[in-house]
Amino acid sequence: MEKKQGPKTRSTYHCLFHPKSIAVIRAGNNILKPGGRVFYNILGNGYGGDLWAVNPKTPDVQGRPAFKTIQDLPGPPDLAIVAIPSGAVLPAMQALADKGTGAVIVLTSGFGEKNAQGKTLGKAAGMDIIGPNCSGFMTRSYKGKFAGILPGRPGRAVDIISGSGAAVDYIMEVADRRGLSVGTAVNLGNSIQYGVEDLIAMYDEHYGPDDGKVLLVYLEAVRKPALLLRHAQSLTAKGCTVIAVKSGNTPAGLRAATSHTGAMANSDTAVQALMDKAGIIRVTSRADMIDTACAAVACKGRLPRAVKVCVLTYAGGPGIMMSDEIFRHGLSMARFSPTTLSRLEAILPPEAAFANPIDCGASRNENTIEDIITLMGQEEKSNVDVIAVIIGNSLLTDNAPIYEAIGLAMKESPIPVVPVFSSLTTAEDLITRFIDSGAVFFQDEVSLAKAMARLRLRSGPEPEDSRIAGYDRAAAALVLDGKQGILSAKDVHKLLQAAGFRPVPQTLIKDRALTSAILKDQEFPVAVKVLGPLHKTDAGGVRLNVPGPAEALAAFDDMMAIDDAQGILVQPIVTGTEMILGISRENGFGHLVMFGLGGIFTEVLKDVAFGLAPLTPTESMDMVQGIKGFPVLSGIRGQKGVSLKAAADCLRRLSLLATDFPQIREMDINPLKGSGEALFAVDARIILD
Repeated sequence: MEKKQGPKTRSTYHCLFHPKSIAVIRAGNNILKPGGRVFYNILGNGYGGDLWAVNPKTPDVQGRPAFKTIQDLPGPPDLAIVAIPSGAVLPAMQALADKGTGAVIVLTSGFGEKNAQGKTLGKAAGMDIIGPNCSGFMTRSYKGKFAGILPGRPGRAVDIISGSGAAVDYIMEVADRRGLSVGTAVNLGNSIQYGVEDLIAMYDEHYGPDDGKVLLVYLEAVRKPALLLRHAQSLTAKGCTVIAVKSGNTPAGLRAATSHTGAMANSDTAVQALMDKAGIIRVTSRADMIDTACAAVACKGRLPRAVKVCVLTYAGGPGIMMSDEIFRHGLSMARFSPTTLSRLEAILPPEAAFANPIDCGASRNENTIEDIITLMGQEEKSNVDVIAVIIGNSLLTDNAPIYEAIGLAMKESPIPVVPVFSSLTTAEDLITRFIDSGAVFFQDEVSLAKAMARLRLRSGPEPEDSRIAGYDRAAAALVLDGKQGILSAKDVHKLLQAAGFRPVPQTLIKDRALTSAILKDQEFPVAVKVLGPLHKTDAGGVRLNVPGPAEALAAFDDMMAIDDAQGILVQPIVTGTEMILGISRENGFGHLVMFGLGGIFTEVLKDVAFGLAPLTPTESMDMVQGIKGFPVLSGIRGQKGVSLKAAADCLRRLSLLATDFPQIREMDINPLKGSGEALFAVDARIILD
């Protein structure tokens, strides 16, 4: 993305994020208007480049000389910020293009993304355009916003990219009250040219040590899934924690679908699967976003999959509440070594509890806090991932030294320290001084436990290795060559074999007169299924434990009366746990892969997990272990369970089919059934383009 002016080359990123010159079109002296306010904010907040005001009605703006027209500017600006009525925007854009402007941020509203003016604006020659209806950019170089808060906390811990200007402001309001420092905060407005994904890509391509370690994202649609996936993964690999709110998640209805997977998948399912694969932590509210960001800043990034916590509290109740929430979310309370317990006993009064939670009681002081945190760093560094310190204000002691000790520990402890301040009213002044020192805090211990759970890494860097033993891509391609629509039972069987599944042996019978002869050597009981209809059970086309040839013949007669029946399939009975595996193509995202407990209750229970193809081994195992009915897979009430590794292997094979053959629109294996490693594809349906 380059802009050229004669021999000079200026990147879009440079023009938008670190411009050497800014022209504000219709800058004014009234700071209650957008042009006046944005000029005032840039002028008064340390911008080091050339700042030019364009206003035909006044000779100077806020002490700076004004230029009557864009043509009068002393040179082409890297960035122009347009704050004029909508009717004058297009001529101004043409003048800026003629001048050689690098990029333009249009604050003006009144343009739609699809109306005639919007389309014309989007085609403005030779310039990169942000907006219209944008509230401005705030970067490490300049504060070009006309509305909302301009945070001034040092540190630049977090950056924000948003599709909504209001969302940026409200996020920063909450962040500021919690001690989070903001370096860059940008929004897109109506996104005529650039969307959130484009800005994330630009941010990633230039990400460096001066950028935030946490990126907050707000978006209302995912228009470029592949771009978002690629650059979010890249940022995660660079150590940046990406936290996102994706709103607009309740469509009026699910699309019509013919497979179980398609019936349970929707666009938001695809968004969630993409974010999981990208390493994005998805939340649903500003409160959860800020909680997670505070935890990420205090913990200095993501946490391991198995998080062990030390809770240091001033009272039993808050410590117990946090312990409960830690357990609910699959974290654990660290178990201390005998040496640690002995040293704690020497630090704490006799009435204190020190097994974890460590209840210091009302007699705690700054020395107690310092000694315990130091002890943990010395004895438990390899055993404790986070130290949570819960402090209340009794008004009977001066707590200022305790707050100072916690702030120092957050900077110096080898184990991350995260404070919870329970007394928001009586300790308001102490908290204000605490966050002014550059630290963050939590208001509630339960919220902290939830935030730590979100910070756990789903998986580390892992290659998407397509080499799976027994997977024959060439054989699968031969089966699918030239096929369209619903794949025949015979071809489904061949494809399953090519992919390395274990399809159940089956006998196809289409002629009643041949039924007895075909089944004379068949071992009974068997399963008889109608051939033809997609949803066999719903059509009354499945009979289990058919005891003999006569009953099989009767089943043939009954099933041939079903609409679209072409014959019957006869299979041996398979026992064990039933699972469902499926893939469904989601426009723009690729294929979703689904896993859950199978059988006739699949769509009722909807206890399923989704991932985005292709799946890595860890992603596959996460899906298997991610359903609520996971204990059933391990075996209950004396029943033999299934091999989790074998189930995850089947998921990977299915995801590889989806990746290698995108013409597969939908596919179900329902059920995949068996025990141990012997898992059989009992029934499957495949729909092609």
